[in-house]
Amino acid sequence: MKMGVHPEYHKVLFLDTSTGDEWTSFSTLTSTEKKEVDGEELAVIRLEISAHSHPFWTGQAREVDTEGRIDRFRRRYAAFNKAKS
Repeated sequence: MKMGVHPEYHKVLFLDTSTGDEWTSFSTLTSTEKKEVDGEELAVIRLEISAHSHPFWTGQAREVDTEGRIDRFRRRYAAFNKAKS
């Protein structure tokens, strides 16, 4: 491995800000915010969304459509099915 080229890989604390879940892992990311975990000071990486809060993984999937595209598609598809029958 070439010296001085690769970022430092170290233990960090990930924090899901929407649920408050925390877990430790290794990453090249760093932060000025620190927290002590099991006697070890770790950089805190804040995440807005993770597997703990993502709608796909939590089973709370929802459709977000501000321009009405989904409703317009459903109307067109319903008209297509009626014409096909």
